[in-house]
Amino acid sequence: MNKKKTSVDSNDPGEPTRAQLEILQVLWKYGPSTVRFVNDQLNRQKESLSYTSTLKLMQIMHEKGMVQRDESSMTHIYSAVLEEQKTRGVVLKKFVDTMYAGSVKSLMLELLGNEKTTHKDWDTIKDLLAKLDDEK
Repeated sequence: MNKKKTSVDSNDPGEPTRAQLEILQVLWKYGPSTVRFVNDQLNRQKESLSYTSTLKLMQIMHEKGMVQRDESSMTHIYSAVLEEQKTRGVVLKKFVDTMYAGSVKSLMLELLGNEKTTHKDWDTIKDLLAKLDDEK
């Protein structure tokens, strides 16, 4: 049977997994980095992750075109290929589609109803909505 890709560019690396997103976040924050540096940053954020696990994930990400690797020195330096804003948008859209049946309104109501929303957050949200309203 011939499997056909649906609306995916042959150069499209696909959507990153949660673990891959964590690696990308380190690369976005700190810029080009060694596997050791990325692994150390990840280990500061959560339970111990072995160097070899981080290396394997980054090698897979390189094969998929999510990161590029500078092999000009003994220690390889990896940098993100995927753009931060674009990737966040793709992940957020999938989340909204999956969890809220595509309804941004439902997501916003859930977020705004969260007990962690402070008065400062409310003021910032009101200012943003006012700006958006003025632009229309």
